[in-house]
Amino acid sequence: MERIPALWGSGMIPFVFPGIPRVICAFGSARSGDIRLGRAGGDEKAVACRRAMLEAAGLDRWVELDQAHEDGFLVEPEATPVELPAKIRADGSCTREKNLALLIKSADCQPLFLAAPDGSAAAALHVGWRGNAINYPATGIRLFCETYSVKPAEVRVVRGPSLGPAASEFTNYAEEWPSRWHRYFDREKKSIDLWRLTHTQLLDAGVPAEHIFSLDLCTFAHPGFLFSYRRGDEARQGSMIWIGDD
Repeated sequence: MERIPALWGSGMIPFVFPGIPRVICAFGSARSGDIRLGRAGGDEKAVACRRAMLEAAGLDRWVELDQAHEDGFLVEPEATPVELPAKIRADGSCTREKNLALLIKSADCQPLFLAAPDGSAAAALHVGWRGNAINYPATGIRLFCETYSVKPAEVRVVRGPSLGPAASEFTNYAEEWPSRWHRYFDREKKSIDLWRLTHTQLLDAGVPAEHIFSLDLCTFAHPGFLFSYRRGDEARQGSMIWIGDD
């Protein structure tokens, strides 16, 4: 909890689950910097942003994934080098290890963080619209619960800044989305409320509404503060969840 001011100062948005102070989430913004690697001439600055994020959190290790908009999920992964691009293809991971951050990169997709009720385990999910289409939130809940013998009704979940309802237009919705989600499509606006869909998918997975939290900040609607792929940004903000010391 003593790290909260440092997180704010670094341009990140901190969140602590009610009643679980040892599990800390920090959602990145444009102010905390672009953490992409592998672009010409940009890695040195990106690595500096990455190290600054960890320093603000009082950490020195994280797990980064090669996010693929699929259903891969890692259990108790080892830390990955901050200065190197991710190599393990997956969109979610979980851990019981203290002071090991689980990183999600995003610029419209939803960073979804999970916590066990006693703070003994945490998970991070990358949920883009393709993740919603395959119901990855439910997959993540199921695997997290199976791994740590937690009931879905006990899990706490928080969704970070992502593409809001007014900006989530899909002109090829019928071809891109399974029919079971078509009821969420607004045909007049040609859009889907991804926030509501994720909430419903979590409810259907057994998570009670009172255990679902959200930061309803639309990435598209906040230029200069949040990166947005749909707005034309190539940058990525980084968000983390970790289990602190008792």
